Amino acid sequence: MSEAHTPLAKLIHWTFIPLYVYGIVKQVNDISELEDSGLLILEVIFATVFLLIVILRFTYMRRFKTFQGAKEHVHIVHYYFARIVHRAMYACLILLPLTGLIIAGLYNQGYVNEEQTILDLVLELHGAAADLSYVLIALHISAAIYSRIKGEGVWSSMVPILKESGPTDNEIVKKIAGFENRIYEKISNLTRSKDSD
Repeated sequence: MSEAHTPLAKLIHWTFIPLYVYGIVKQVNDISELEDSGLLILEVIFATVFLLIVILRFTYMRRFKTFQGAKEHVHIVHYYFARIVHRAMYACLILLPLTGLIIAGLYNQGYVNEEQTILDLVLELHGAAADLSYVLIALHISAAIYSRIKGEGVWSSMVPILKESGPTDNEIVKKIAGFENRIYEKISNLTRSKDSD
């Protein structure tokens, strides 16, 4: 499991970040801004390109293990938790442009001035996907940094700087990792006992 990511996987991972940041920075703050047909067309083009890139990225990256590059054993509960976070991130990143395209279409069809329209529901879903994406990306970054501190090797397989030299010798980090593994073991035992019922 200690094989690093391919150069293409690293390129896809790191070039996607500016695209996501650009989408967040340039977002439409007031739907009435879409009256500008040039902005509306730009938003549709951006959302379409973003959606295609996310789908291509998911298609390519799913061939890699969740803990690609790990030099240490990864508990199965940790593995499933990480997979859930990754899948949820992809779901949010697909929902963002998809709901953006639906918003643009509904706005273009005049669904703006009606009370409690489908547009309101899609706007809520779009906002929820954006908020959840912030949380999941922060969790992803925090987990990557924590993995780097533990020296598991996952960081080095994707990040070009601050490579790990091996598992940490820091006693505090080892105690935290031990506590973490005990929690995973309890969760694992709990799910096993429920499966046997």
